[in-house]
Order: sequence, then C-alpha cells, then structure tokens
Amino acid sequence: MANRFVPHARPERMRLAPVGRRSAALFSFGLLTAACALASFAFACATPFAAFAVIAADILPLSSALLVVGAAWVVNQAIGFGALHYPVNANTILWGVAIGVAALAATAAAASVLRLVRRTNMAVAFALALVVAYAAYELVLFAATPFLGGAGAFSAAIVGRIGVLNILWLIGLVAACEVVRLLNSTRRRQTVSWVGQDSGSPDG
Repeated sequence: MANRFVPHARPERMRLAPVGRRSAALFSFGLLTAACALASFAFACATPFAAFAVIAADILPLSSALLVVGAAWVVNQAIGFGALHYPVNANTILWGVAIGVAALAATAAAASVLRLVRRTNMAVAFALALVVAYAAYELVLFAATPFLGGAGAFSAAIVGRIGVLNILWLIGLVAACEVVRLLNSTRRRQTVSWVGQDSGSPDG
C-alpha cells in the first residue's frame, strides 16, 4: 500500500534470466564458449571479454561469473593454440595469461557496477558496466606492455575498434539470452496449459 504514495519509486533493475538458477552457470559457459568459437573462426576478431564479463556478472554471482569467464578464457586459449596455431613461445603464453587476468578484472569491475546501479534501467546499467569492464580489461593489458611489448596495439583506433566490437557482441549476447528466455517462458506456459487440460478432462 505504501508504494501507492511514492509515485517516483523505481522497481529493481530487471536482470537477464534466460534459464533457471540451477542451469545458469552451465548456460553461461555454453553461451560464452560458443561466442568464443564464433569470434575466432567466423569473424576472426578479438575475443570480446568485456562483453562476456558483463553477461556473466549479470546472470551469475561474482564467484560463479569469475569461474565461467575463466573457463571461457581456457577455451579461447585452446582454440588459439590448438586450431589457430598461435606460436608456442614464452611471450605468447604470457600474453595469454595477461588476457586471462584482464578478463577476470573486467568481470569483477562489471559486477561492481551492476551492483551499484541495480535500480537503474537495464540498458543504462549494461552500458556503464561495459565501459568500466572494458577500461579495466584494457588497463590490465596495457600494464603488461612494459614487460611483453606490444604497446603499439593500444592506439586510439585499435582500442576504439575493439570497443565497438564489444558493444556489438554485448547486444548480440543479450538478444540471445532474451530469445532463450522467451522460448523457455513459452514452453512453460504450454506445459501448464497441457497439465490444466489433462486435469480437467473427463478421464482425469
């Protein structure tokens, strides 16, 4: 009743809920693994770990999100070394480790932002989370350049292009989650309808 007298009260931010809680970690891992493969083989582009971080941080608790993003990183490295034939040397391996650390930092950053803006519109919350996650990701990688080289890869043009890719991937991943959610919702309604028809039949 009290809410009737608070016209400007805002509801909690709606979270992505493509599947039930018990299946959320497995679903997230499958989604991010498929996205890794698609990014590597079909689009030949940098893996959008900042976008992955936002999705995982929204669907899962932080500990589970870190595990899922870490597992996606393992898959990413396996694809790189096993299928794309990355050179097996110390520099490449260490860059792989740096990418893993950066992905985990992005996940923690995204989770922090989403927690702080939990009452904000989903689109705004995701935009803020992606900006912070991508900044954390790039900062960790840039911090490795004095030891591993590659500072030239952090030009404004390259960072901007990869940032745009992360935006596009985030939109696509959110859309995929929404499609799964709608399909599951439709299936549940159909199941309830069938159960109701069976219980109301003369043979019941």
